[in-house]
Amino acid sequence: MLTNLQARDVETLIHPYTNLASIRETGPLILERGKGVWVHDVDGKPYLEGMAGLWCTALGYGNDELVDAAATQMRKLPFTHIFGGKSHDPAIELAEKLKEMAPVPISKVFFTNSGSEANDTQMKLVWYMNNALGRPKKKKIISRMRAYHGVTIASASLTGLAGNHNDFDLPIAGVRHTSCPHYYRLAEAGESEEDFATRLAADLEALIIAEGPETVAAFIAEPVMGAGGVIVPPKTYYPKIQAVLKKYDVFFIGDEVITGFGRLGTAFGSEAMEMQPDSISVAKALSSAYQPIGAVMIPEMMYEAMLTESTKLGNFGHGYTYSGHPVAAAVAVKTLEIYERESIFERVRAKIPQFDARCAALEDHPLVGEARRKGLVAGIELVADKKTKHQFDPKLAMAAKCVAFCQQEGLILRNVFSDAVTICPPLVISPAEIDELFDRLTRALDKTLDYAVRENLLAA
Repeated sequence: MLTNLQARDVETLIHPYTNLASIRETGPLILERGKGVWVHDVDGKPYLEGMAGLWCTALGYGNDELVDAAATQMRKLPFTHIFGGKSHDPAIELAEKLKEMAPVPISKVFFTNSGSEANDTQMKLVWYMNNALGRPKKKKIISRMRAYHGVTIASASLTGLAGNHNDFDLPIAGVRHTSCPHYYRLAEAGESEEDFATRLAADLEALIIAEGPETVAAFIAEPVMGAGGVIVPPKTYYPKIQAVLKKYDVFFIGDEVITGFGRLGTAFGSEAMEMQPDSISVAKALSSAYQPIGAVMIPEMMYEAMLTESTKLGNFGHGYTYSGHPVAAAVAVKTLEIYERESIFERVRAKIPQFDARCAALEDHPLVGEARRKGLVAGIELVADKKTKHQFDPKLAMAAKCVAFCQQEGLILRNVFSDAVTICPPLVISPAEIDELFDRLTRALDKTLDYAVRENLLAA
């Protein structure tokens, strides 16, 4: 029986990434308040928010400084835009700070409202740049299978997950996908991680050659692949990939929407993964998710081409009403200030060994085939047979069942592609709370195992 709030919900809301039929029967989990890494539902039950919302609430819930920054700016100037030569202090200060923090040389910053919009903008800017450079055929964008880059028409096309394409008539023309760097699943028998990385770089080169290097404009990659299951590429993967990109003059887009601002223990995930992208997309932890904001960090070569093209056309015809929204920008400025003042990235690095050890210990569990992790993010892959890596029938939705058991245990996690349970806690999680998270997850895994045994789902 649904509660009044749940009934009102299912009659009015469309829930992203939700079975729209089953939620009418179960109703949603309705959350009411949060503090630190904990959120509470309308009945007062506490949950450890093990996903930082959607990979984003880095400073946890109830941070008064961020609330005050928003309130102060709303009283001062709740809205103005940056169209047609107008501007305001928060957007200027935030852009300056992002340029200062960037792991690669950056010339300008373009503000969006989300990571999806940032990656959508990246595609448009690459096309715009190549038109300015007199390369009208150099427009194809290469992404990777199991990549996640957003849900707009363009960014969902870049995403390499079938669930984001099926019946949406995606991907659009001009988008290609190359091999996913998941060693556990995709390595050949006896293949070392080094050889696997070499093969994937060769796959990329073969794709570029087959398409025609004169037609391939850009390659986009997350330092660690998030919604595709937290895939951590082999150590030499990015240096090998970047050599191919340089050889064929292919622009490199770094999608730092999840890994930006401390998730891997560095300001940007690129620094932890030996990546040197040409441009960078950020969002999520940019404001600790307290306000919707994203950004594209643009190199000088792209800016010069944009300048040339907009001079020719008389206008740069792209932007959003809320690009650089003053309240969102003010909250983001305060967020970056807190990261620096409180040494958040350094504190993350200090917590990584404990997080890593607790993840590694899960690989002893009968259901866990691999516990992938980097920094404070992990993907726990469930299998029916550890020796053969045999997967459960996708129709069984075993990871979803595990996540439901987690919720019973007062822990919020997510299930994603390939029966993986993902972990991405707020960066401010304490050592005791890390242990609490993994204790609750272990109990949920045990409940999932009991279910699998009862239903005779494990390999004989």
